[in-house]
Amino acid sequence: MATKRSELNMTEGPFLKKIILFMIPLVLTGLLQTLYNAADLVVVGRFRGELALAAVGCTGSLTNLIVGLFMGLSVGAGVLVAHAIGAGEQNRVEKVVHNSVLLSGILGIFVAVVGVIFAPQLLAMMDTPDTVLAGATLYLRIILCGVPASMLYNYCAAMVRSTGDTKHPLIFLTVSGVINVVLNVILVAFFGMGVEGVAIATITSQYLSAGMILVFMMRSDTCIRFSPKKLGLDGKIVKKILYIGVPSGIQGCLFSFSNVLIQSSINSFGDVVMAGSAAGANIDAFVYIAMNAVYHASLTFVGQNMGAKKYKNIKRITILCAVCATVIGIGMSVFFYLFREFFVGLYVSGEGAIREAVMEAAFQRMKFIMLLYFLCGIMEVCCGTMRGMGKSITAMVISLLGACAFRILWLETVFQLFPVIECVYLSYPISWTLTIVAYVICLMIYYRRLVRPKNELLR
Repeated sequence: MATKRSELNMTEGPFLKKIILFMIPLVLTGLLQTLYNAADLVVVGRFRGELALAAVGCTGSLTNLIVGLFMGLSVGAGVLVAHAIGAGEQNRVEKVVHNSVLLSGILGIFVAVVGVIFAPQLLAMMDTPDTVLAGATLYLRIILCGVPASMLYNYCAAMVRSTGDTKHPLIFLTVSGVINVVLNVILVAFFGMGVEGVAIATITSQYLSAGMILVFMMRSDTCIRFSPKKLGLDGKIVKKILYIGVPSGIQGCLFSFSNVLIQSSINSFGDVVMAGSAAGANIDAFVYIAMNAVYHASLTFVGQNMGAKKYKNIKRITILCAVCATVIGIGMSVFFYLFREFFVGLYVSGEGAIREAVMEAAFQRMKFIMLLYFLCGIMEVCCGTMRGMGKSITAMVISLLGACAFRILWLETVFQLFPVIECVYLSYPISWTLTIVAYVICLMIYYRRLVRPKNELLR
């Protein structure tokens, strides 16, 4: 298979330089994507107050829960493309591309319809206070209308990244991100809209980014070229996408479910803590999205080396990615924490005691979660390596037990004994540590099986 300029040879060293080249556009892309929700929170918080801020902020974990299950299938598409590229199988790449695009459209519409219908009930299940329920419902329903575009973009971006091209998704998110921010200000500050204004701005930018990446793939001269005439669902391809993607989606869904439970616990502390936590969580997201770029690097590099049967490269790639995640996580977390008053202040309007209380609530979250966020980055790298190896079910089980089940158990036991917000926040770093240990043990076992000489396997 011919390699284009936009593609990286991920099966040959030096790996650190290539991982960094792969990551940089992806980090910037992720940060721009995070600006969607950040812009929503900043604009609505500054112009409509802490109740509107809480209404937008409390929907994040629920949106991730609804979308996460189906969005995980994009991982299946990306891994299959990486395996096929590593093996040099052009026809298989083409089939995965066209099956994935159609599948993302079907699932996106389904999620949007179901979510819009049941939005009030879902928010009520989270114990969302009556003071913000109406605004949260309106915001969530509009945001869910953008799910088809969001899913299409993420599926296509996963496949484009699998070729080593992370620059074009950055360009598309830059354009759509600017449009999102401009529309936020226009609709809220000039037209007097509230949560509905920032939601409309967000989904408009999502449809724009989806349209741009689809047109790019139609015009591409690489192996991921898209043609509407070739759309279809092949049973074997769909089965393979589901085999890798469904466990990934369930894992993301379970993480989001545990976060919904945690959000419910946070909601019990009132509007001020909700608003402060929403601001702190949104700043956390910038650190996470940067580290998540390393996850995609480990998944893609390992995926191509699996396809090329160069198994000995996997250990080196994983270690390098873990180091990168640690450096990024610690560096960004310390930076945001040192300048926490400035960054949190962007989300909080007004003066006086309420403003100070909201900011203090945000600082509290940052102290317990953000400063240890590098652990989450290492966990993500281990997960990416395991999925790149095709062990998506194992990754799901580890995350289910090490993070999700543990957090739920923590809320039902330790939090009941110590019902303070600090106890809720501590569940995060402890669960990350437990999950890392489980991942490392399993990865060592799988790696040794791969590199073990065949004659030893026959003994």
